[in-house]
Amino acid sequence: MTTAASGLRPRLAVGLVFVVLGATQGGWMARIPAIRDQVGLSTTEWGLLSSSSAAGDLVAIVLITVLIGRVSTRLLALAGATVVLLNAPVLAGASAVPALVVGLTVWGVGATFLATPVNALAVAVERQQGRPLMSGFHASYSCGVLGGGALGTLAAATGISPGVQLAMSSAVLGALLLAWAFWLPQEESPGKRRRPVGERFTPQLVLLAVIAFFASFVEGAASQWSSVFTADHLGEGAALGAATYTAFSVAILLARLLGDRLVARLGRGAFLRLSLLTAVLGAVLVLARPSLPLAFAGFIVLGLGIACVLPALIALAGRQPGVPAGEGVSVITIGQWPGFLTAGPAVGLLAGVASLRIALVTLIVAGAVAAVLSRWVVAEPDEVSEAAPD
Repeated sequence: MTTAASGLRPRLAVGLVFVVLGATQGGWMARIPAIRDQVGLSTTEWGLLSSSSAAGDLVAIVLITVLIGRVSTRLLALAGATVVLLNAPVLAGASAVPALVVGLTVWGVGATFLATPVNALAVAVERQQGRPLMSGFHASYSCGVLGGGALGTLAAATGISPGVQLAMSSAVLGALLLAWAFWLPQEESPGKRRRPVGERFTPQLVLLAVIAFFASFVEGAASQWSSVFTADHLGEGAALGAATYTAFSVAILLARLLGDRLVARLGRGAFLRLSLLTAVLGAVLVLARPSLPLAFAGFIVLGLGIACVLPALIALAGRQPGVPAGEGVSVITIGQWPGFLTAGPAVGLLAGVASLRIALVTLIVAGAVAAVLSRWVVAEPDEVSEAAPD
């Protein structure tokens, strides 16, 4: 086996797990209208029941916090991916409220459970290859979301039911994962030292987790409200609202495809600060003056800025001295989850009291606070490789 092949295979295997998570999520989210109709729910009822996944998220965070570092990271990643793949057709095929609630809850468990070990495996591959790769792995997830969404759109157009669509995609993704599972990296001596959970909350990791909270708030709020801002606040209609969200999503993908090269040149500390300031600039453009061109430009700039913040934080957390990668990444998971969870409702409540434009000022505030806090981030000494990634 050549050195190039031995290095490429773990990278592709970890990238595949990111694709599994993204494609499954994109596939069932694209079919939400059909799933909602087959259960017989109104839009309001769907909105209330969809929060069931938050309970699963919380269960997964508790489980992974306890298990990471004690059980093989590769085994945890495969377990999470298996739950995600098996649950997807059950969730998509739900025809009654109880089945939907169970499916959403199990989705929250599987997806959140998978996030920590797969990011820890990504850190392991980075270390093995000696160059930044984390943004590229998250680009794999974004490509998976877009691909899953496209397949969902095609299935809807050809009359294939959501349950059948997700069963087929899960079968294909599961077969690929089974074929490549051997090449997932294995950590050194998992569970050799059973550290108390509290030991992983070092001052630096707590700082990274707090920044992750604010960054997740910005990304979550922009994802959920970009289309609404254009469609309703600017009065441009649903089509241009959807186009605004699409532009934001494409900007995130492009930034993640290019992010590793910038990290290699700037270092993660400087890259993190630059990214957060770019995100703040994008939010300022959106809100500076109500207009369609500024909204488009602003959400694109915001997407370019926020796209690689969490990958950078995860990579830093996974390389903290004296803390195994999985344990460090688990602290970031604890920080980012409430950020995503509260972003949509918080902006919605403020919009109801004042206006959506005023509510979205929280993006500027959250991004600015994260940028200030990033000044105290200590980047690892070996963060910059001599050459940009391939």
